[in-house]
Amino acid sequence: MPTHPPLALPPSLYADTAVPPVSTPALDSDRTVSVAIIGGGFAGLSTALHLAERGTDAVVLEVQEPGWGASGNNGGQLNPGLKLDPDTVEATFGADLGRRMIAFAWNTPTFTLDLIRRHQIACEARQNGTLRAAYHETNAAAIEATAEQCLRRGMPVSVLDRDALRQATGTDRYARAMLDRRGGDVQPLSYARGLAHAAIAAGVAVHGQTPALSLRREAGRWRVETPRAVIRADKILIATNGFTDDLWPGLRRTIVPVFSSIAATEPLPDDVARAIMPTRSVLYESGHITVYYRIDSSNRLLMGGRGPMQWISDPSAVAYLMRYAVRLWPALRGIRWTHGWNSRLAMTADHYPHVHEPAPGALVYLGCNGRGVALATAMGAQLARRLTEGDAAEFDMPITTIKPIRFHALWPVAVRSVVLYGRIRDRLGV
Repeated sequence: MPTHPPLALPPSLYADTAVPPVSTPALDSDRTVSVAIIGGGFAGLSTALHLAERGTDAVVLEVQEPGWGASGNNGGQLNPGLKLDPDTVEATFGADLGRRMIAFAWNTPTFTLDLIRRHQIACEARQNGTLRAAYHETNAAAIEATAEQCLRRGMPVSVLDRDALRQATGTDRYARAMLDRRGGDVQPLSYARGLAHAAIAAGVAVHGQTPALSLRREAGRWRVETPRAVIRADKILIATNGFTDDLWPGLRRTIVPVFSSIAATEPLPDDVARAIMPTRSVLYESGHITVYYRIDSSNRLLMGGRGPMQWISDPSAVAYLMRYAVRLWPALRGIRWTHGWNSRLAMTADHYPHVHEPAPGALVYLGCNGRGVALATAMGAQLARRLTEGDAAEFDMPITTIKPIRFHALWPVAVRSVVLYGRIRDRLGV
């Protein structure tokens, strides 16, 4: 299997079915702008769009094409919230910031779907809810605790027992789940391309095939070197997530890049499709190693989870996901799996997204921790506000210093060990 990123889009179901890409020619002449954004995923594109709507000119620099990375190759789930429970968030960050973080993060799917409607982005968007499901009683108790915290804050959630879950999912695997009605799904590559189109229509310059090679201050501005031209910008945003390199010293070592893999079936027969996830909610499992899945608008089952820590291009590389699907729904036996792919997302040591301001006029956002579709989109509005209003802007996430992870060079071995240990614990229910 290849160990280096492919030059073209990964051979995914999304690449085969997405809306056509927008034109994003490589930057070939010097420019001076208010804001230069490095990274053409959801965070960078959403920030650029919201800057343009505020009347601020921006340019987006992307190594490949918009949505090439995890933004266009994820599970497509619009999941509310952060990795940690609301009570933990509030205890960690205090009543004021903690409450704002909760109000912001748990409403990101609604924000994203409103943006999609406002810009008429064709991306198969649906709001049928998110199920966080547990098959062990230990995790079921944790789900009930999370639901209680959400209900106490007036969130539209409910707890489903085993019988209700059997009806909602078509399998008797799960003991308990929390349904959050704000959740949903999209075709993520179509969404990334639609977001790029909306940004360009608003006046943003988006340049693919344009890596940022170096970055430094020059005459009161930021100078961004690219292969064929120079950008001079009053302010910069680095939003490179799982593909963060050494452009900014130490930044790459603040996140752990982890591959997340997906396998997709052929369109299912109508009777089978009606029996699997009949409400069309998306689901992710509550465990040490998460499996997530959904039925898309073409009645294909998409199963995602941890796979090889290298690039894949065939469903056989994640055969465990196919076996697990048949365990959940025996009617899938004999169904053809047509696609298998992955991409790299960014995990942080504390499981929170990280925002940094390492120098005047420099902003960094990374570390979506697997919740990037809705979270990164909504963060775009926050980042645009910070870039235009500065310290006076109300900002609903903590802004922290860059702290490289100790022994970062060992992360590939550590990830493999954590995945193996997590799978063992999930099987044992501990």
